[in-house]
Formats: sequence, structure tokens, C-alpha cells
Amino acid sequence: GKTAFFVWNAVDRYGVGMENPHVARLRKLWGGFMEWIRSMFFQQEMELALIGLQNAGKSSFVNVLTTGVYTEDMIPTVGFNMRKLTKGRVQIKMWDLGGQPRFRSMWERYCRGVNTIVYMVDAADHDNIDVAKAELHELLARPTLAGIPLLVLGNKNDLYEALKVQDVIERMELSTLEGREVCCYNISCKNQTNLDITLDWLVKHAKK
Repeated sequence: GKTAFFVWNAVDRYGVGMENPHVARLRKLWGGFMEWIRSMFFQQEMELALIGLQNAGKSSFVNVLTTGVYTEDMIPTVGFNMRKLTKGRVQIKMWDLGGQPRFRSMWERYCRGVNTIVYMVDAADHDNIDVAKAELHELLARPTLAGIPLLVLGNKNDLYEALKVQDVIERMELSTLEGREVCCYNISCKNQTNLDITLDWLVKHAKK
């Protein structure tokens, strides 16, 4: 009887359409509890778009994550490939998009609505770093991609000439990007360096 009376009294006191703040707080707590239950026992899904210039190592990245094997001579991606990876209770759908100039116009279409945009940079290719920067900034200026978190990966840090992570951040002018979360790691697909922290970052963004 007490609960029914309490709710009735809440409507009487706060008026039609106004919820008792105690009830609202309980509703919020219950919603948070159910979200935690779902994350513990049910698989989550996320989508990411993997983009960057040709030869940056995008397909090698996908191949290492899904098979654990690095292949030196990957065939350049024509158009796009889609691969799935399960990490814990999170299934990651990865769109690996071609990086040649003729395919860059399709990047925006596949980036819409994803949880995360992953931009791969060949950190050892100093000649093309400015092109990589220009393509990224032009892409992220599209209103359809506003607010989507960005992860920039400076690949090939196993090579002596590879830029350090701070140099990648500066050359790519990542600090000028506003209105979204931006993260940058240096990785090596060949040596599988920092792929663990990269995966952890991606999994944390499954719900965002």
C-alpha cells in the first residue's frame, strides 16, 4: 500500500506530467544498472572506418588484429573490405577503405555514423605526411562527421626514420581539430607494437 500511495501522492503533489525527483532518481539508477548488466552479459557491437593514404598499413593492421599474422606484401585494397573482430564482449566491424586518390571520395560515406574513425599514417613517409594531413582535415570538415572520435595511428615505428608520436601530432596539426575526441598512438603492425592499447581504446568507445 505504501508504494502505491507514495506514487499517487507524487502525482497529486507535483502535477500531471511532473515526476517526483525521488522516482526520477530511482529510474535513472535502474537504467544505469540495466546498462551495466547488458555490458556484462551481452555482446556489444561497434563500427569503425579505417582510412588513410595508400601503403600506410591499413590492411596489415586489420590482418594482424584478426589473424595475429603480419604479411609483408599486402595487396592494395580496391574500394573497401569489411572484417569483424571480437574483443571480450565487443564485436568490432571494421571498414578498411582504399587509400588511393580515386577512392578517397568514398571515405565520408563510410565514416558516417561509425563509433570511431581510425586514420592510419605512414610515420616513416615524410614526403606524404602533408598530403595525409590535408586529406584528414578536409574529411573532418564535413558536417556529417561532426563529433565522431578520431584515433590517429602513426604506423611503422619499427623503422628508424619513423616520426615520434609528438611529431605526428604536430605535423598532422591534430591540436587544431575541435569538437571531437582525438587520440594518437605510434604503432608497428610488423612488430605488433602498441596494438594492445589501440584495441583497448577502441573497445572503450563501443558505447559512444
